[in-house]
Amino acid sequence: MIDIKKAKKVFKEYIRNYDIENPKIALKVAHIERVSAIAKKTAESLNLSKEDVELAELIGLLHDIGRFEQIKKYNTFVDSRSENHAKLGIDVLFKQGLIRKFIEDEKYDKIIELAIINHNRDKKDIDKNVSKEELLQIKLIRDSDKTDILYTLVVGDVKAIWETDNMSLEKITDEIYNEFMEKKSITYKNRKTSADLLVGHFTYAFDFNFDYGLKIIYDNNYYEKLYNRFNFKDEITKERFKNVYEKVIDYIRKRVEKNG
Repeated sequence: MIDIKKAKKVFKEYIRNYDIENPKIALKVAHIERVSAIAKKTAESLNLSKEDVELAELIGLLHDIGRFEQIKKYNTFVDSRSENHAKLGIDVLFKQGLIRKFIEDEKYDKIIELAIINHNRDKKDIDKNVSKEELLQIKLIRDSDKTDILYTLVVGDVKAIWETDNMSLEKITDEIYNEFMEKKSITYKNRKTSADLLVGHFTYAFDFNFDYGLKIIYDNNYYEKLYNRFNFKDEITKERFKNVYEKVIDYIRKRVEKNG
């Protein structure tokens, strides 16, 4: 049995262990709560069972639990500069036993663990040999996470997100730009600048499993607002950013209009 009210209470208690005044901590708390709500609504849009809806909501609440230790230890969201935050989350929940405070029933442990490990946006490919039910929850959390990340990128503090004092001076590197234009994806470990990180966020558009989240992004003009946040000084980067933006917008518009 899943008790969402209890799980939310446990989450509130857990984050008291961290400095809520830290902008990164505050940003992540708000993100987690919104992702949980989006996961619930996405599951409902698919007419899933009550159990599946509640499980999606719970996974949304747990998916970034490792971020708090990551911020505390390294003060960064960038896994390549610290540790894989999904694996940190698994350690906190299952090795340290925190999961039993969120939910007493062990029947969901495997699917929760798989969803958390596979939600990480740096993990391009979902693990093979997962069951149909496991794959469903993995796709739900991946979509829900990306939907709210894009909202956060539009309204959040630039330094807290991209870890730069002046994004306008950043450059999109040749390797990341060429890979994006050729494959509509990037190799995350090859990112070198904050502008490269930004390009990575634009690749999310091509990795949505369900229309619910993509329509939220389209209806709220998240990518347009994100594009307009920055004015790069470097002319090559400015042109590259425009090309990245136009490629993404064209894809989203065609997909949303096709699927109504």
